[in-house]
Amino acid sequence: MNIDGHLVLPDRVMPGRIMFDQMIADVRPLSHVPDRYILPGFIDGHVHGGGGADTMDGVDAIRHMALFHMAQGTTTLLPTTMTAPWSDIMDALYAVADVMRTGIHGGPSIPGAHLEGPFINPHRLGAQPPFTQVPGPARMTAVLRSGAVRVVTLAPEIEHADAAIQAFVNAGIRVNIGHTLADHDQTERAICLVCGPGGTVGGTHLFNAMPPIAARAPGPATALMCSDAAYAEMVFDTHHVHPALFRLAHRVMGGRLVFVTDSMRATGAGDGPSTLGGQEVMVADGVARLADGTLAGSVLTLDQALRNALQAGVSLPQAAALVSTHAANWLGLHDRGALLPGRRADMVVLGPDLTVQEVWVEGRRRA
Repeated sequence: MNIDGHLVLPDRVMPGRIMFDQMIADVRPLSHVPDRYILPGFIDGHVHGGGGADTMDGVDAIRHMALFHMAQGTTTLLPTTMTAPWSDIMDALYAVADVMRTGIHGGPSIPGAHLEGPFINPHRLGAQPPFTQVPGPARMTAVLRSGAVRVVTLAPEIEHADAAIQAFVNAGIRVNIGHTLADHDQTERAICLVCGPGGTVGGTHLFNAMPPIAARAPGPATALMCSDAAYAEMVFDTHHVHPALFRLAHRVMGGRLVFVTDSMRATGAGDGPSTLGGQEVMVADGVARLADGTLAGSVLTLDQALRNALQAGVSLPQAAALVSTHAANWLGLHDRGALLPGRRADMVVLGPDLTVQEVWVEGRRRA
């Protein structure tokens, strides 16, 4: 199988041909190609829902939202939970485990769940419902037994956090710092605690649901950006983060900055009422908010995040890395995330207007 176009490689855009079956076999330069761009498939490590479905709704909903996001170029995603009653969280994790085991026919890859809560600070909920828990031994055992979690969001200042971090790292789970009131020093300590035994640390939706940067209180965002080891998510819909702060974080973090959508069930439905974690949400002018005005996830898709990054001034290879390569590295998915020989043939074909024309997963056209 061959695809010709402008290949978006890690360091340049080159007219050429990809020759592949399930793996990319070769990348060859050509003189004349169709007016389209070929990028590595997008990877979303934080996605609650889309197309009217939500991770918390169970197996069928997870499949539905995954297919919705695949049509926007996402070839790998982590269905993400909400802080909710404990039994609902465990039901959602076992639903993700079911989808991981059985797969999604004609759909994207699901390598695990993102457990966003309930192990967060009750005073920094953001749009999470008030069902926080501390990560005591019984709850940790239950979470790990599900076998579904690839990333967990945790506030490092809460009770039992240190022991939970150690248990997650030992299980190979990425630990994200988020929904937190931790200060700069507490965040630095948590980064060291995760990375000391060889774990991978990140920050959940950088600049959101955490203390701000101030002159004498640099906060967790500064600790994450200045660490050589920490990754950080960013919801770049231009509502969660100002373009100037994106440019700052990108300049400081480079390959450690990862775009995610944090999208909710209303994604794709346009403006109007919706729900998130049982809470009423109103989407207006493309922004989702709770009744009190709190941002409630997003209605972002990764193809739009890529276009936003280009509008903010980065190059096409840099934008492609933000929606793919950096996430692959963060999640330890080293078989994908770039157009290189030997990688999975997960690809997105964009037209000259940078809208999605085709989506390929493991060498098969899916959308």
